[in-house]
Amino acid sequence: MKLTVFKKAATAILLSGVLLLTACSTGDKTSKETGSNGEEIVYFKYPDNPSFDLIYLADQLGYFEGTNTRPQYVGKVAAPQIIPLVGTGDIDFGSRMVPLVISAIASGADIKVVSAGGLTLEDAPHMKYFVRKDSGIKEAKDLEGETIGFNSFGACAEFVTKKWLREQGVDVDTIEWVVVPDDKGEQTVEQGDVDLAIIHPPHSGRASNNPELTALWSDYDLDKGLGGMAPYSVNGEFARNHPEAVEDVVTAITKAANWVNENPDEARKIIAERLGMDIENVERYAYVKDLVIEEEPIQYYIDILEDEGKLKEGSVDVKDVYTNEFNPFANGKTASK
Repeated sequence: MKLTVFKKAATAILLSGVLLLTACSTGDKTSKETGSNGEEIVYFKYPDNPSFDLIYLADQLGYFEGTNTRPQYVGKVAAPQIIPLVGTGDIDFGSRMVPLVISAIASGADIKVVSAGGLTLEDAPHMKYFVRKDSGIKEAKDLEGETIGFNSFGACAEFVTKKWLREQGVDVDTIEWVVVPDDKGEQTVEQGDVDLAIIHPPHSGRASNNPELTALWSDYDLDKGLGGMAPYSVNGEFARNHPEAVEDVVTAITKAANWVNENPDEARKIIAERLGMDIENVERYAYVKDLVIEEEPIQYYIDILEDEGKLKEGSVDVKDVYTNEFNPFANGKTASK
């Protein structure tokens, strides 16, 4: 019953995301606008999702000012649709986990990772694992035969979790895996619709403060955060047509990322106001310094996808996935305001 209900819910979520994107895209910028230097402004299409996101923060902090590049928010897009839509060019940038990008590239999508993203720390994890306090679930083996809710297949919550559970001797094939958006995870596990919910910030903060729930682990406990780097990817055609705009975006979000690292509580306040959340429920975020991409987190997922039989061995090289060419701070300089 749980699986059937959430399959229907997931389908509805995907359809609503695509429909909303289509409706909002009708407002694409068509008139030519110029920046302070007289050059035409380039607008890049980006989801307007309820999340802690560097594009929103860079925009709020004014880091696009003085450039000829601006975000054009196209409405809410369901998480599983972000990378496919970047691949087709229906949106120009997206932030989702590395394995989704690797799989898209393997399928021929025109997409590239252009900046690093989140940095998992012990006190700033990428995701947490929640159960009801009265569930009786205490350790990994207790999850056999149970239902796990997570935000999408093919990403960190699936692959990091399955890899770790297998290492604990768990038969993951006995577990029901159902898609539950992060902002619904707390409710579904509290109501007993799933037995464990994997929730990402900022919504994991509210679950952490729920007296009915307990957090068993975070991804830091599972792999010390190796799988938690959610990078930013760009549509290939957009990058070829607008390389200066891509550099503007990477520069802006890099400045925003370093600002978040230096001002975590102020960043939480901005996101709390944006999402209409109590700041006490917005957890801290941390980001890779200067958003310079390293190969280890990408190779980690190439290996996992090959081990899972989701990727033909040798079909995608780590250097096919990313580039630091648009990051002016990749040479050792530090981004600051």
